[in-house]
Amino acid sequence: MTRKFHLACIFNFTPDDWQGPFGSGGSPWDGRFHTEVAQALERACFDYVIIEDKLMVPESYGGSAERALRQGMVVPKHDPVPLAAAMGLATSHLGIVATLSTLAYPPFMTARLASTMDSMLGGRFGWNIVTSAEDLAAQNFGLRKLPPRDVRYAMADEYVDVVRQLFASWDEDAVVLDRENGVYADHTKVRPIHFKGEYYSVRGPLNTVPSPQHRPAFVQAGASPRGRVFAARNADSVIAIANGVAGMREFRDDVRKHAEAAGRDPDDVKVLFCVTPTLGETEQEARDKHQRMISSPQFIHDILAETSALTEIDFAQFDLDEPLPYRLETNGEQGSLDQLQQWGSGKTLRELVMDAAGGLVSSVELIGTPDQVAERMGEVMEEVGGDGFMLTTPVLRLNRRWVADVTDGLVPALQRRGLTRAAYTPGHTLRQNLAEF
Repeated sequence: MTRKFHLACIFNFTPDDWQGPFGSGGSPWDGRFHTEVAQALERACFDYVIIEDKLMVPESYGGSAERALRQGMVVPKHDPVPLAAAMGLATSHLGIVATLSTLAYPPFMTARLASTMDSMLGGRFGWNIVTSAEDLAAQNFGLRKLPPRDVRYAMADEYVDVVRQLFASWDEDAVVLDRENGVYADHTKVRPIHFKGEYYSVRGPLNTVPSPQHRPAFVQAGASPRGRVFAARNADSVIAIANGVAGMREFRDDVRKHAEAAGRDPDDVKVLFCVTPTLGETEQEARDKHQRMISSPQFIHDILAETSALTEIDFAQFDLDEPLPYRLETNGEQGSLDQLQQWGSGKTLRELVMDAAGGLVSSVELIGTPDQVAERMGEVMEEVGGDGFMLTTPVLRLNRRWVADVTDGLVPALQRRGLTRAAYTPGHTLRQNLAEF
């Protein structure tokens, strides 16, 4: 495969691998650890890093907040935007993507915040568009429960339309800085949008200057059929989780089909598949490390706690050593649920968690030496057709050893094969880096 593919990384502003031997113990909360991670990712020429977010303290697993808090799963979780600013100011080329929920932020505030961040970071900011999928989150914003998924996406369609119009409310050349005549901005190039839709009403215009990208990069993870349509219509990069190479190819082809139907060039939508590589100096070392991880009680309960938080289904009610008694449905993240349950397989709940291997975010198994994993990643991309990978750990917790394994082991092996970027193009914005190949 001669065409390069893109790399990104996703994590939370949560405790690191706080119980592991290579973690920093879950503190401090000054953002320095995550900022160091961003600097390492930049040295490895990643396209972007994304900070995931949730807006509640989960109570699904075990019927209370006790187990989530005790395990440090999903909570505590700090606001991603200040961390995004810190990481962005400590780097020069890496794209920085923050999660901003359409549930929590009025469209004007999202547009203003994203524009400000893009200016501060010189055109490297991205917005991860989420609708939030938890009733507990909705109850923090004056709602009793979330609207159904299709309604959430209809609201999100209108929301993104408003935000786009707000970015466009200033022409790119509106700031003239005419000192001689005392004119900072040309008032004829700034206008209200007077938006009145079914869900939102926004006068505009935006009160920030056009940022380097004018419209920051849009990132979105849409697993359901409706989510794929939304992502294909709006995103510059799609975060995807699929079941094996065939599932990856089907997902990417489907998103590209929807993008074309929406009048977009499918090549403008970069689908990055989540993977959780396990690396060792030998293949056996990597496989032993992987087996220790997935068979540990901590791993089993962390995955179930996270799945409970995402789906608002209490997995503590099910026997670990029995199959799930019935097919489960949720108004939360159905894709995360489907990734786990594999209905009809006959596997016990414990086996389902272990079989998922990478937790909720593994699209294909990647276990071995850096050269073996790099070779496999190239083969997978050739079979799928593109566009790249989103690297993370099974529960999005990081430690410095994992970061070093990836940035100092795996990425050089990819670069030696000509599979990933070995240097940034000077002056490129995040959107331009994504469009480069």
